[in-house]
Amino acid sequence: MISTATAQKGDIPIYPKGLEMSIGTVTSLNTVSVKSRVDGQLMKVNYQEGQLVHEGDALVEIDPAPYRAALVQAEGQLARDRALLENALLDLDRYKEAFAKNAIPKQQLDTQVATVHQYEGTVKLDQGQVDNANVQLAYCRITAPISGRVGLRLVDAGNIVHASDANPLVVITELQPITVIFNVAEDDLPQIQQQLRAGKKLAVDAFDRAQQKKLATGTLETLDNQIDITSGTIKLRALFANDDNALFPNQFVNARLLVDTLHDATLVPNTVIQHNGQAAFVYLLKPDQTVAMQPITAGTTDGNVTAVEGIQPGEVVAADNFNRLTDGAKVRVRSTANETVQVESQKKGQRKKNPQ
Repeated sequence: MISTATAQKGDIPIYPKGLEMSIGTVTSLNTVSVKSRVDGQLMKVNYQEGQLVHEGDALVEIDPAPYRAALVQAEGQLARDRALLENALLDLDRYKEAFAKNAIPKQQLDTQVATVHQYEGTVKLDQGQVDNANVQLAYCRITAPISGRVGLRLVDAGNIVHASDANPLVVITELQPITVIFNVAEDDLPQIQQQLRAGKKLAVDAFDRAQQKKLATGTLETLDNQIDITSGTIKLRALFANDDNALFPNQFVNARLLVDTLHDATLVPNTVIQHNGQAAFVYLLKPDQTVAMQPITAGTTDGNVTAVEGIQPGEVVAADNFNRLTDGAKVRVRSTANETVQVESQKKGQRKKNPQ
């Protein structure tokens, strides 16, 4: 007595190395260690640990009083030198009129021209100092350079921070989108490149450590520029939207790349395929309730079913008790919940003919 399975017609995905998954590492597209660019006392911390922040949000504030004072001083210096420049320009106009009347020598006029240029340079220098003071003052308010999640607070309010400090004030990690870096064998590279050159977007699935739960689906972003000669693999980067934050930076996942899809293939469960040391075969169920060894060519598999050549969709094959089967053996089909539609129909017909 045997169970049966029916060959089906359908599509089957093609993965590199069949079922083999690659261990991948979740990596952020952008990670920023935020540091102070000025020295001073940390006055405020405006974020909560683990908070999602947006680009431009205020993170921390440094005491701005010394930098405001420096700005006022620079602005005062600029105002004084501008007044000196204005006076020098007025004198230059007078010297030009006097020189036109031969009232002063040419040397005195030239000296005044040089004085004007000197004050013009001084004003530019003062303007640069004002601009620099404004920049230093702006650095007292540190904002988020990118959108992402902030980490644990590394410095508390009240501490003195310096631009030369080795440790950052906070680290921001971008989570949406996020990437996964994984490896595939170099033998699979030509097939992947062929699909990319055709303009196809290759899907990548990220699974948990146990390879049981699919965490997210993304697309292949790019390939590395060289093969690792020690492992014979090449690194790939896949991009994931990560809208539900299922992927976390530095998380280990199992990545599976969908290279292509085989359409209209004849599919049978993996468990029905047998091997005799020379070729693969299945036990094909005949109308006279005997089985025949049918050689097949096994192709792509997805872990549950395999694409085969040698039988047609709709044909019924034996699914168990292979150790008792031989070519031409008479069999009875077990009636189970998983029995195929074809066998169920046959059984129904038999029950109508032989009511009990």
